[in-house]
Amino acid sequence: MSSEITIYHNPACGTSRNTLGLIRNSGEEPRVVEYLRTPPTRDELVGLIARMGIPVRDLLRKKGTPYADLGLDNMALTDDQLIDAMMAHPILINRPIVVTPLGVKLCRPSELVLDILPQPQKGAFTKEDGEQVVDGQGKRIL
Repeated sequence: MSSEITIYHNPACGTSRNTLGLIRNSGEEPRVVEYLRTPPTRDELVGLIARMGIPVRDLLRKKGTPYADLGLDNMALTDDQLIDAMMAHPILINRPIVVTPLGVKLCRPSELVLDILPQPQKGAFTKEDGEQVVDGQGKRIL
């Protein structure tokens, strides 16, 4: 089955792995883009940000990145300068970003992906930390 779902994924990230698991729990096999190996183009990144409807700054990852060293906390930096930094250092792009026919979302926490998946969950899902987010009937646990 060809999926219309894409995940910009970092396999070293638990949130990203949980999000991928929730997508697969809906019966879909997404196109997985390991964005540290294959970063989006500038146009793709700008388009994703626009489709998410978030400020550029909200996509910046601080933890485990050169954010502080690059002075990216400087509020005088323009969106273009922030995007330039993400293009030069893809680790600055927060993840996972998921694209579906129902929208584009930064899925932190991972269960935010449930808001944009076209198919319901097929069964229970427990995150890596042991938190159950979907019950045995495929319903989101709030």
